[in-house]
Parts: sequence; structure tokens; C-alpha cells
Amino acid sequence: MGTGPFNPSHKTLMDTKWVTSELAWTTHPETGWEEVSGYDEAMNPIRTYQVCNVREANQNNWLRTKFIQRQDVQRVYVELKFTVRDCNSIPNIPGSCKETFNLFYYESDTDSASANSPFWMENPYIKVDTIAPDESFSKLESGRVNTKVRSFGPLSKNGFYLAFQDLGACMSLISVRAFYKKCSNTIAGFAIFPETLTGAEPTSLVIAPGTCIPNAVEVSVPLKLYCNGDGEWMVPVGACTCAAGYEPTMKDTQCQGVPSAPRSVISNVNETSLVLEWSEPQDTGGRDDLLYNVICKKCSVERRLCTRCDDNVEFVPRQLGLTERRIYISNLMAHTQYTFEIQAVNGISNKSPYPPHFASVNITTNQAAPSAVPTMHLHSSTGNSMTLSWTPPERPNGIILDYEIKYSEKQGQSDGIANTVTSQKNSVRLDGLKANARYMVQVRARTVAGYGRYSLPTEFQTTAEDGSTSKTFQELPLIVGSATAGLLFVIVVVIIAIVCFRKQRNSTDPEYTEKLQQYVTPGMKVYIDPFTYEDPNEAVREFAKEIDISCVKIEEVIGAGEFGEVCRGRLKLPGRREIFVAIKTLKVGYTERQRRDFLSEASIMGQFDHPNIIHLEGVVTKSRPVMIITEFMENCALDSFLRLNDGQFTVIQLVGMLRGIAAGMKYLSEMNYVHRDLAARNILVNSNLVCKVSDFGLSRFLEDDPADPTYTSSLGGKIPIRWTAPEAIAYRKFTSASDVWSYGIVMWEVMSYGERPYWDMSNQDVINAVEQDYRLPPPMDCPTALHQLMLDCWVRDRNLRPKFAQIVNTLDKLIRNAASLKVIASVQSGISQPLLDRTVPDYTTFTTVGDWLDAIKMGRYKENFVNAGFASFDLVAQMTAEDLLRIGVTLAGHQKKILSSIQDMRLQMNQTLPVQV
Repeated sequence: MGTGPFNPSHKTLMDTKWVTSELAWTTHPETGWEEVSGYDEAMNPIRTYQVCNVREANQNNWLRTKFIQRQDVQRVYVELKFTVRDCNSIPNIPGSCKETFNLFYYESDTDSASANSPFWMENPYIKVDTIAPDESFSKLESGRVNTKVRSFGPLSKNGFYLAFQDLGACMSLISVRAFYKKCSNTIAGFAIFPETLTGAEPTSLVIAPGTCIPNAVEVSVPLKLYCNGDGEWMVPVGACTCAAGYEPTMKDTQCQGVPSAPRSVISNVNETSLVLEWSEPQDTGGRDDLLYNVICKKCSVERRLCTRCDDNVEFVPRQLGLTERRIYISNLMAHTQYTFEIQAVNGISNKSPYPPHFASVNITTNQAAPSAVPTMHLHSSTGNSMTLSWTPPERPNGIILDYEIKYSEKQGQSDGIANTVTSQKNSVRLDGLKANARYMVQVRARTVAGYGRYSLPTEFQTTAEDGSTSKTFQELPLIVGSATAGLLFVIVVVIIAIVCFRKQRNSTDPEYTEKLQQYVTPGMKVYIDPFTYEDPNEAVREFAKEIDISCVKIEEVIGAGEFGEVCRGRLKLPGRREIFVAIKTLKVGYTERQRRDFLSEASIMGQFDHPNIIHLEGVVTKSRPVMIITEFMENCALDSFLRLNDGQFTVIQLVGMLRGIAAGMKYLSEMNYVHRDLAARNILVNSNLVCKVSDFGLSRFLEDDPADPTYTSSLGGKIPIRWTAPEAIAYRKFTSASDVWSYGIVMWEVMSYGERPYWDMSNQDVINAVEQDYRLPPPMDCPTALHQLMLDCWVRDRNLRPKFAQIVNTLDKLIRNAASLKVIASVQSGISQPLLDRTVPDYTTFTTVGDWLDAIKMGRYKENFVNAGFASFDLVAQMTAEDLLRIGVTLAGHQKKILSSIQDMRLQMNQTLPVQV
């Protein structure tokens, strides 16, 4: 029987062979055994114990090891390597010289032995054996190393000590190894048997139960093997066999048939199409008829719900039965999350009771040009003009910047020279046309991704020269010509309305005059604060449509609001198609004030009509629960959406989001509505990446919550300090200019992918920092032009901040001139940097690579780094883009973020290197 340390049936409990530091075992008396340094037969440094008091009679020298944990084994083996001096080679010694020593052990539940306890004698120590050498040595010869193995058991306590007794020998104890024997896990008869410890006696047989290997079934039972005292399996009982459709392979240790999953899936997304490539499975199933299927699933923002893709998704060369390991997929939806499963199958996959093995990859499509405009309509026509309108594309795939209209006169079988005009609305007036002529008109939409396809040509005709113009157009010059009189009339109406509203109020509101529009443009709606109504229910009836409860179907709860639950559901109104909606419900047991405050948001939303403002469908007030029903935004809140998709959007896409938010705020400011709580958490995002302003007027009603420091109590209400302008914090002066300050913070949130403004600073520290003119630094990879716009929004003097109309124009110019967005801002030295520069984390402040990944918001890849062996910063600092791709970091944005942080790590390492002289 072999006794080497690499015998797979042996497991070591203690081995002094590899110890180079002091063993510090206990000796009695101190003049007996002595620890010394030496060398083994291979000249490796070792620690040994020696004793040689042969010239003194009545020797009784004891040596005891440290406490050794038993690890649930019942029998322990001890391997001793030692040398002994031949007594005959030592001259002039008494007859008490020995050439043997004794081996003992002592069991204990704790490490409780001391210099005097237990007593140095047999019982309490239990003798294992008297150890005699096979060969001793004389003075003139080199020492011969003896190896002896002894065992003892059964053991029952938590651990034990080994002890050695010398009665007068001249010897050296070179090494001691304590180990136990086991039967390693094995497969026999298509069944697997677990690792099993040997019994308490060398002749013991321990039964190990077995289970069939994967894809095998039992033939006879019970399944068991016996483990003998030498750690060997014997006497198999029972057996399994491969199930139908599977064949034995690997020397009857596996039942193979279906292949394992494909490996190393690589995705390359290009707008709304992608290419998938993969490597063949590690296990092909032992067959040569390997094929691949690709399953496409469209997922919600958090991938909680995935459904099969639409039938219009195209697969080239095909979706099922692929022989190649590459596929091109097109006609996906823009800004949508997908999961693709690549299955590996062969001729017997359909016989397996289990689904095929597959590898999956998650992707998010990018921007794409809008789809075609479906229909066009003629509103009016004159002898030389036409007014047309059209339905926006069903799939805008982003924010529509403008429309291009192409028209030409129809002449017989051909069309004349085409002219083009643009319009920022979905309507246009074409002037300079011929009377009583037919024109072919087409229109296409443009987003940041470019123009979509033209609509189908539609024919329209102007009227004859003597035809009368519509009444609307006859009156238009009169209205325009008397603009001054019209403006005066509207102002008078507003003043009368203000007086009436003041009479209706029961109490004086110091902010009241700011909530009514004071300067009016003809045709502009006037925002009216619902709290100016003596009966708030009247405001609900005026501005919100009542919906019958039978039209509403709640499907699932998706969150909790201030007043109750937030649900996803469907709304089916008579004569309209069924749509998804978000439903806010008022909790049971509400007070009348809570009902009023809850419905006030609907009274506010109902006054707005803009593509970047959340749309109110209506309310349910005549049934229970009371509900507010709005359009459903698939991607939920902007801050969480950005954190979930960190690094996955282009700068143009992010600017497109900001442009939408600014357009919505421009609309609100023109109505003289002040939001007060503009933040990324209050911006909702739909499946086309369109951002819409939401959460109107609710922050004033929030209750104190110590766990959420977002809103801090202040005189007159609660304020989101990190988003609020200084004058609003200090003097409660909320205006569109203070909303502009908040918009600058939203810009910073978007460009940092949902980072918390001012990080972990306290609210008071934020107030102090802003008062000292500290401003947030540019997020990583933020274009200089965007950070400058943020700084413009954060000017202390509110009169010097840009208006939302100017912000929209600035963003439009940046979108049209994409080159201006390639100049990246850097953190400037000066007042901002010492306090607020958190963009470059110091890797030396982190204990592990995982902590560093969490700090740069890439914690999702911790297992990838550990499994690939990148567990130290020295190794991480040497990583390349190829290394990241190899370990599974496939998203370009995530690669860029990690590599950027690695570059900072390298710089920091160079800065901390010692100077070499």
C-alpha cells in the first residue's frame, strides 16, 4: 500500500514535512526532546526533534504535538520518518541505551492540554505501539531514514494529540504525518457513489448508497458499494443503464445523446439588427448530426417578463436547423431588450424528456430611423395652397425632430419636378401651387438616427381660381391683423378670471399669483391651479375625464405610490383599441383631504397635452378604488432605467432624451407651471426611449421618512435639496428658473447613468458646497458642451440662467452638429475638484477586486473576474479589451468603463512605485 501524500485515497490532517517555521511542540522534561533545524534526504530544510541522553540512566522523555482536528473520521493513520543510533556504536554507555520509542494519542473535545496536563504517563495517554527501526546507524555511517505507519481508532471526540515517549534512545524524529483513508467518489454500473470515509477498524466495510448518472435509469436496486479499510471500493450491488435515446460513453461513466450548450456567444448590434456567432458545444453528444436553433424573446426593462418575438423578425439564413454557427437577425424594435437562446440539437434531441441545452445572450437594440408615416389627410385647399396633416409613424424609434414633405405636380402619367419642405409638426401648408392641379405628396420623419422611409404617394388637388376660400382662412388675416386688440382682450379675460378665483378662495395663498398665467400669448392655454377651486372636485370634473370601471382591467401590481398601489393594466374605451395603462389607486380608509390631494395630480395633468408630458387617460371616482389612469411607460423611471443600462447608449441617444425632457419643460414653463420636483426619478421612459415629465404636485404632500433623505423638511413643505436651486431652498422662491437649475441636475444624472447627485454628501453639506460656488464635475465621457450647459443652469443669479426654449435650441444644434459632442470634458482644477471629484476611484481604498467593480458600478461582472483568475489588482491592471471579451464583458460601453478605470489604476500604481536610485 502506498503512503505518499498524493495518494487519492488519503487525506492529510497534519504533515510536518513542509513546515519550515518553529513547531513549538510541548516537551517534558525540558532537558529531553529538543527542536532543531535540519535537512531531509533531498536536502530540503526541515524542523526535527532529537533526543540523545543515553549516558544517563532512567530516561523518560515525552513530546506532544499540537491539537489536531478529527474532521469526523473514525480511524487515523500516522506515518513516522525517523533515524536511530545503533547502541553498539556508542562506547562507554550503561546498559540502559534503547533503540525504540513509544507512540501514544490522547482524545479531547477542545485544545485544553497544558505543560502539566494530562499527566505524562500511559493512561490517560493511550498507547498505539512501540516503534522499532528497520535499520539503525553507527557513528561512521550516514543516517538511515526509517518509515513506519501505524493506525488507531475508533475516535469519537473533536480532536486528538499525538505523543512520543523516549526511554533512552539516541534518535531524530524527522517528520510526522497524520492522515485518514477514504474511498473517492466513483462511477460504477452507470451509478455515481459519493466520497466515503473508511470505518473505525481496518477490516470495516462502510456502505455507500448510489444514484444513477444523468440520463440513466435504474435496472436493479438497491444501488450500493462497500468501502474497505484501505480506501478501496468492492462488492457492487445494483446497477443502472442509459435511458432511451442515450448511449454509454467514456468507459461507461456517461450516458450521452443530446449535445451540451453552445459556447462563447458573441453579439454585434447595429441599430435594430444584429449578428450572433458562437462556438460549438464542448460536448457534441457523440454524434455528427449537430444543428442549431435560435429562439428570440422580447423582454421588459427588468427582464422579468419575456415573450416570443413578433413574426416580422427576420432570420438569415434561417431560424431553425442551422448548420453554420452564425446568424443575421433584423427588423427588431429600437431601444428594446431582447434575449436570444441558441440551442444545440441532434438526431435524438426530440427523444429526450428534457429541453435542448442552450446558451443565451441579452442585448438592447440601438436607435433606428422611424417607420413610414401611415396616412395623410387634406384639411383645406385654395387655388394656390393646401393644408395637410398626417399620423405620426407607428414606430418613431426615438424623438421626431422634424418631417420632410416632398411634393410634385402630377402631369399625365408622370410627375413634375419634386419640391421639399420641412415641418416640426405633423402638419404643413404648401403654398405657391397651381390652381385646379393635382399633386403627389409624400412625407417622412427624421430622428437623431436619420430619415425614415417616405409614405406612399398620395394625390391631392387644389381648387379652381374662382373657388372660394374656406371660412377659416378668410378670417385668419383679420385675427393676425388685429393681434394687439386680441391680446388686450385675452389679458382682460385673464384679469377677470383672477378676480373671480380670488373671490372663490377661502384663505389667502402667498404663492397664488405665481400659479396663474400673468402674461398670455393668443392661443396659449392658461394653467389653473386646482387648489384655487372652492370645490376641488369641480377641478377634477373640468380637467379629467371620468372612466367607467368596466373599461379598466388591472393585471399586476408594479409598485407602491404615496397614496396606494401602482398597477399595470389595460384600458378598453368604446370605439378605441385596447391599450396598456398605468393605474394609481387610492388606498382604503382614505380621508377626504387625501382624496383631494390624490386627485389633484389628475387635475394638473389633465391640463397638459404634449408628447413629452405624461398623458392622462382619465380618472375613476364613482367606483372603488379611486383611480388615476395614465399612459403606460414600459421602461419606468429614467434614473433606474439608466442604472440598469449603464454604458449602453450613445451620446446622441442621451442628448435625445435630454432634448425631450427640455421640450416638455418648455411647454410647462410657457403655461407658467412650475414643477418644483424635476428629477430623473420623476421622468418616465417608454419603449421608444421617449422621456416624459411626470409626478405633478405630489412632493408637497410627502410625509417625513427618516429612511429616505431625498425630501428634507423646510418651512412650508418638503424640498429635494440636491435638485433644488439655492433661492428655492432659502426663500421658497420656486419659478421656471429654479426648474432650470433642477434640469441641470437631471442632465448630470443622465450623463452619469443615474449616479446620485453629490454622491454620499449630506444635504447640509450640499447646501454649504453650493453656497461656496462648488458645482458638480462632468461625468465620465461627458461632452464639454453638455457640461457647460449644466453650469449655465447652475448660475447663482436666476435671471442669468437660460430659458427652456433656449435649452431646446441649444440641444437641437448639438444634435445637428454631432462633431461638437466629441469634445470630452475633463475635471477642471479649481474650486470644484477637491470636494466633488469622485469620478476616479482610488483602487488602494478597496479590499478586493469585487469591491472595486461595485464602486465603478460594474459589480455584475464579479464572478466573471473571479472565475477567470483576475483576483488581484496587479493582474487586473494588465487586462486588455480582449481579456474582457474573453471573460464575458461583451457590451462596448461596459468594456470602455472598465478599461478607463483600469487605466486610472495603472496611473495610480506608477505614482505609488518606489523611486529607484
